[in-house]
Amino acid sequence: MYHPLSLFVGLRYTRSRRRNHFISFISLISTLGIALGVVVLITVLSVMNGFHKEVRERILGMASHGDVQALDGRMIDWEDAMRLASLHPRVLGAAPYIEGQAMLSHRREVTGAVVRGVDPVLEPNVVDVASHMVAGALSDLEAGEFRIVLGRELANVLKVTVGDKVTVIVPQITVTVAGSMPRLKRFTVSGLFEVGMGEYDRGVAIVHIADAAVLQQLGDAVTGVRLRLDDVWEARRVALELADSLQGRYRVLNWTDYHRNFFAALKMEKRMMGLLLFFIVVIAAFNIVSTLVMMVVDKQSDIAILKTFGASPGQVMRIFIVQGATLGAIGTLVGIIAGLALALNIESAVAAVERVFGIRFIDPSVYYIAKLPSDVQIADVVLVGVGSFLLSLLMTLAPAWRAYRTQPAEALRYE
Repeated sequence: MYHPLSLFVGLRYTRSRRRNHFISFISLISTLGIALGVVVLITVLSVMNGFHKEVRERILGMASHGDVQALDGRMIDWEDAMRLASLHPRVLGAAPYIEGQAMLSHRREVTGAVVRGVDPVLEPNVVDVASHMVAGALSDLEAGEFRIVLGRELANVLKVTVGDKVTVIVPQITVTVAGSMPRLKRFTVSGLFEVGMGEYDRGVAIVHIADAAVLQQLGDAVTGVRLRLDDVWEARRVALELADSLQGRYRVLNWTDYHRNFFAALKMEKRMMGLLLFFIVVIAAFNIVSTLVMMVVDKQSDIAILKTFGASPGQVMRIFIVQGATLGAIGTLVGIIAGLALALNIESAVAAVERVFGIRFIDPSVYYIAKLPSDVQIADVVLVGVGSFLLSLLMTLAPAWRAYRTQPAEALRYE
């Protein structure tokens, strides 16, 4: 069977026993180093993807996919806006809301929060608040009863529980015969929710939309209409289409507009982490240079004999490129297999380490999660694999060029 000379000899050199065992040892270290770097890269990127996915799901647990607002902040014809938005084929649900900043107080405890007025009947069409309720229910909110649902952390700060009274103070002035006073109203805590993100658990309170209108003195107006879409990743495009269909009468936002900087920071963090960890592969790839340089020195007589029998310098050069590429390919393949195995079973692996050493890597009271999330993305695996192999291939060029320039007479002089 015919084999190209460079491929045949290169593969033969890779698997043959060497007179210098140190070269074999360095070759093994090079392959294992590349494999280790690939394992670490795939695992870390998958864990970071898992964190991003977890955060995204928790944000969308309380945030709508889209938001239609009046240009002046007071939407009077909100029913018309909700009807027009619902005509879009990708809009699954819509609900009006009123939102504003307020101070909440209970006895000596005072803190700021966003008070959101919602319609308990329509709100489930936009956000699944019920799945995050830990006490009470959203349906307990009734117009005129002035009840309030707090995030669990917010309730802890105020030291209240279901049935307690809290005073809501809005930044507006009410003029009375006694003088100017801030507008305030006492609400009864009827429920608690927990999303797992401090932005909501610590900073959001929910009331009935009618009670919020009374508190804000909006009458029949609302802040805007919240939307739910069939595909959250199409939110930006749908927002643009809705803005065109509404003919500029309203401002249309999507969920990424509210958290753009946050997700941009997460993406940058992932890129920088991947870049830093890629240096593990770079360091391991430099060992391939050492391996091939020693191999070229060890095989000087072989190179001379090959050139004497008619092998071209290019063929000799390709022999050592094949050898280095083989080491890189083996390390990359082993690393991908081991990395996928670890990334897909990271939760079990971390649990086993915690049991053996009696430590806790993730404290739910600090990180809001009790497990290490992982989300393996094929694009990351392909990028790491291809990058690792190409880097290994690049590292073979210098030693291979040295073999290319070897002169047979000089190589055989001392043999």
